[in-house]
Amino acid sequence: MGQATIIGWTDHTFNIVWGCTKVSPGCKNCYAERLSERYGWDVWGPGKPRRTFDEKHWTEPLKWNAQAQKDRHRRRAFCGSMCDVFEDHPTVAQELGRLWALIRRTPGLDWQLLTKRPERIAANLPSDWGSGYPNVWLGTSIESNDYAARADHLRVVPATVRFVSYEPALGPLDQLDLTGLDWVIYGGESGPNYREHDLAWPRSMKECCEAAAVAFFYKQSAAPRTEMGTTLDGQIVRQYPRPRIPVAT
Repeated sequence: MGQATIIGWTDHTFNIVWGCTKVSPGCKNCYAERLSERYGWDVWGPGKPRRTFDEKHWTEPLKWNAQAQKDRHRRRAFCGSMCDVFEDHPTVAQELGRLWALIRRTPGLDWQLLTKRPERIAANLPSDWGSGYPNVWLGTSIESNDYAARADHLRVVPATVRFVSYEPALGPLDQLDLTGLDWVIYGGESGPNYREHDLAWPRSMKECCEAAAVAFFYKQSAAPRTEMGTTLDGQIVRQYPRPRIPVAT
């Protein structure tokens, strides 16, 4: 975890903690919970502790940043695959402060912060956020129309990129208002208990994104393992957004 990742839309993964609390149907088969249990970490659910990390862990992104700057090629860093950085938990709040400091030290990385709690973003941004850090992309996960309103909280926060992770896709999302959004990632559920998807869902989303000039990324179909079925109607569709705030290469 970290240096390499199989997640198709990012280059690195980083976590400020391990652990979370489930909030919606998309969380039912959470891979992060399964992985935590496999390693013996009881960190899932309200009132449970969160696993934290030592200084070595926190210096890893500095190495990625140095390599990105040496190569003159930006890298994307997803935070977090094993937690929700905006969860209302004292340990998460403490480590989030460390994350903002780290982000300021890594201008060669585009940090992709993804949450199921977009209503908590605005109140937890750093005091110098202004119109947004040029190297932070803010996103929210939305699994179906039942949770389309999450995007309403996201779109009012200033950011260089706002994105929706439509994964695991559990139903149509044709009620999503794409106003103010820059990117939609579609992914069917993966894992041993994955729930099937309907190809009408990504087809519809792709058409909506094209009409709204929003980048569309088809990550995968629903399957037993991640990154299976990466084509949509025989094509690889993996677009990336154009940031509003330019950053140096």
